[in-house]
Amino acid sequence: MEISNLKALVAVAETGSFSRAAENLFITQPAISKRVAALEAELDVQLFDRIGRQIRLTEAGETMLSSARRILSEIATSREEVRSLSDDISGQLRLATSHHIGIHRLPPILKAFTQAYPKVDLDLLFMDSEKACELVAEGSIELAIVTLPDGADESLLTRVIWEDPLAIVCSPDHDLANIDKPTVKSLGQFSAVLPARGTVTRSILFNALSPHGINVNTTLETNYLETIKMMVSVGLGWSALPENMVDGSIKAITMQNIAMQRLLGSVCLKGRTLSRAAQALIQLLPAIPSKAG
Repeated sequence: MEISNLKALVAVAETGSFSRAAENLFITQPAISKRVAALEAELDVQLFDRIGRQIRLTEAGETMLSSARRILSEIATSREEVRSLSDDISGQLRLATSHHIGIHRLPPILKAFTQAYPKVDLDLLFMDSEKACELVAEGSIELAIVTLPDGADESLLTRVIWEDPLAIVCSPDHDLANIDKPTVKSLGQFSAVLPARGTVTRSILFNALSPHGINVNTTLETNYLETIKMMVSVGLGWSALPENMVDGSIKAITMQNIAMQRLLGSVCLKGRTLSRAAQALIQLLPAIPSKAG
């Protein structure tokens, strides 16, 4: 049943004239007559009695007019409800992130988000970036802000938000820090405290060291960068950490022929329509400017 036909029925009934109804709907009189005729044919009833120049609703017409008004009212209400969604963002947003990003990158963004959208119930889940990507891929989490994988699952849509350069670090009083001009091969002389196997950060480090033939003696492993920083700061070994974690407790070691960088960003499932809350959060995230060439 066409909405335009229902509108034609109501307009003719309210104006008592096909010509005035046509004017109200900004269409021609033949067009409105055609719409009413199409509705009558669909229902297999006569909706109007045409007596001379007068038009009166039949019993079936009276019944259909009531239904048409109710249907059009419900449609209008539904449209207003959908339109109002953009003005009233609420509901639950399940957001997965890594501990590092949650501590060092997200706080100002989450503060702005909760202030702007107080009706959103934010469910913040801390986990390994790799696990977060798995949960997004299977559909149990809508959005993740994590360390982006080197080779993302084809089902995932990723967006770079921050570039996150890594540095070789050690305690200020570690023997590595006392070498005048340390080289990549110098790392092979000391124990390392590294991210756990299977993590993107560890892969980036080993890919950078691979051309130099370094045999890394790993004494401790953990998924938490803050824990690695603490272990490095007390002299348990060297490691690779984001440059923004370097402070007085650890020292960045400058070496030639080694450069490492992670990409941090958002991950969602291709083809999935994000909730308005998720879209609003994404709008608050910074964007890496595109590079010419």
